[in-house]
Order: sequence, then structure tokens, then C-alpha cells
Amino acid sequence: MSFWSLVAARMGPWWALWLILITLPQIPEGQTPAKPQGFPQLTNFEDDKFQGEWFVLGLAGSIYKREHRDLLNPYIALFELTTNRHFQVTNTMTRGKHCDTWSYVLIPTTKPGQFTMENKGKCVVSGRTRAALGNLICVCPSGSGTGTDKEDVQVIETDYTKFALLLSLRTTSSQTVTRVSLLGRNWRLPHKILDRFICLTRTQNLNKNNFIFPDVTDWLPDPNIC
Repeated sequence: MSFWSLVAARMGPWWALWLILITLPQIPEGQTPAKPQGFPQLTNFEDDKFQGEWFVLGLAGSIYKREHRDLLNPYIALFELTTNRHFQVTNTMTRGKHCDTWSYVLIPTTKPGQFTMENKGKCVVSGRTRAALGNLICVCPSGSGTGTDKEDVQVIETDYTKFALLLSLRTTSSQTVTRVSLLGRNWRLPHKILDRFICLTRTQNLNKNNFIFPDVTDWLPDPNIC
């Protein structure tokens, strides 16, 4: 079965999403990002094991709102190592008969698993999706940004074979935009990994309104997981 057929089979109705997110605390907006607590700092990062195809199973961010949820579909992120050990990241999303793609480069820093994003990616997106991606997750000069924003991406936790948790902080002239991503090698993940995703969003002061399309079908979080 193809990935997109699997997506269609796994995505449940939106009442299931609300059933999960309604249990999350309503944290006031405007709080600044915090250092993730309860997540040990990576002492090494094996980029050759991290490369390859990941399914983007969950997203939460400080500028995401409820009305964005129907603008974005699940998508694939392909991480490819270049000769200079940078990651070329290519994202692919289908919307009906259209295929939208956008890409960027992650440049490693001296800290294991931490990167800066080179804001010279390419976007091929259409209509309504462009409106969403340009503001939310698509980093490219042709989007709504100026192309001068600085974005840091940190792999918070990964086992390379099943899941990865990423924290992105984009600094603009007026604010810091926070995004937490849950990646999986397969479409389904153990509940404990989904719990870790929720825990990470809480450390960044994100609330239930800041989720777009996490893979929450048939899953209820434990209120005591953090």
C-alpha cells in the first residue's frame, strides 16, 4: 500500500483530534520558549543514520491556529546528506491532484544534532497551500517572509529507526517562532513516543490550539506523562 493510501486509511475524523487536545492545559499565549526539561542533551549525532525518508506525523507551533488545520495535509520529509555533510531537506505534500514541494538546507553547528537553516529553499506550492506554507512551514524567498530570518533546528531526541523529535526556533525582527515536529519512519508510533511529543510541546508553552495535524487517531494522552 502506498504512503498516501495509508494516510487516507489512518486519518480519523476531527472529533478524534478534539477528544485528545481537549485534555491539554490551556497555557496563556505570549510566553517565551523554554529549554526542554526532561530531555537529555544529545552527546553525539549520527547524521548517516538520520538521513532518509521521514513521515511528518505531528506539528505544533506558536503561530499555528485552529483555522490552519484544514490547510495542511500530512507530508514526507526526505533528508539527504551532501558532500559537505549538510542536509538537503525536501518536503512533499499532496493536495488532491496537486503535489506541493518545498526544500531547504540544514547546516550543522558545533553542537550534536543542532543546525541552522539556510533560507534559500525552493517552493512549488499552489493557491491555498501557498498561503499556509508561506507563513507556517515553508521557508523560501518567494514566500511572505523577507528571507533574512534566522532559524535554528535541534534534534531533541531520536532512535534513528522509529522516531525523531525536532525543535525549531525562528527569530524574526519582532518575535521568536517556535515549532515542534514529530517524525516517524512509519505512520504509527508507540503511545510513549506520542507522549514525549506532548511533553516537548509543553516545555515550549504550546497549548491545544497550537496543533495542526498530529497523528492522534485512537490515542489518548496520559495526564501524568510529564
